[in-house]
Amino acid sequence: MVLKWDVTIPPLSGDQPRRAYVCLPESYEEDDEKRYPVMYMFDGHNVFFDEDATYGKSWGMARYMEESRKELIIVAVECNHSGNRRLVEYAPFTYENSEHGRIRGKGSVMLHWMVKTLKPYIDETYRTLPDRKNTIIAGSSMGGLIALYGATAYNHVFQRGACLSPSLWVAPGKVLEMIARAHIRRDTQIYMDYGENEMFNHAATSESIISTAHLLLTKRVNLAFRIVPGGTHSEASWERQVPIFMDCLGL
Repeated sequence: MVLKWDVTIPPLSGDQPRRAYVCLPESYEEDDEKRYPVMYMFDGHNVFFDEDATYGKSWGMARYMEESRKELIIVAVECNHSGNRRLVEYAPFTYENSEHGRIRGKGSVMLHWMVKTLKPYIDETYRTLPDRKNTIIAGSSMGGLIALYGATAYNHVFQRGACLSPSLWVAPGKVLEMIARAHIRRDTQIYMDYGENEMFNHAATSESIISTAHLLLTKRVNLAFRIVPGGTHSEASWERQVPIFMDCLGL
């Protein structure tokens, strides 16, 4: 069951509403005592339904949850579609973009809102397991980058993270600095992948993937890293990885 409602993020977009989604597991209404882990996802409009997705293709998470009967709550929030605001909201740092110029990243503001406003609301409204062990973060592309930020800089909140095709190439040095500064616990689990057919979309991709994976392993992260055979930078490709990263993260 997927519920939809509108939220605002005042520090990022004032009183402009955006759609939020919560997917409750099949068993949620069968046992009113049972509590569930929660996975927070970015680009919520692309997560559950094709009719909501930007390019008409979603990750199909609603169907996956129904068919798999996973004991998990998924919360996803729509991005800001205005101009380059998605890049701003999902970037943990400022960087130069060839099309949009200087992107003054406000990813820290987004994560602060998620942790201090969204998560408490979800924990109060639904039967969650609110502890770090049962709190997961996930996203793709720029959403994968901010998911990596959440799993490292906010490691005291998120024990596990799925980072699909993360946009490490936007500023590889700043990504490494972000990870190096983070206090990461040794029970941290991160799934990270990249599609075979997107490896050369950007000049810095292959080098940044290798250096990021190496640093995560150096920090003693339990890292599952893979190059997806035939994988592309698309929701259709990410949908096929859902069962894999779910298993890798023990969900």
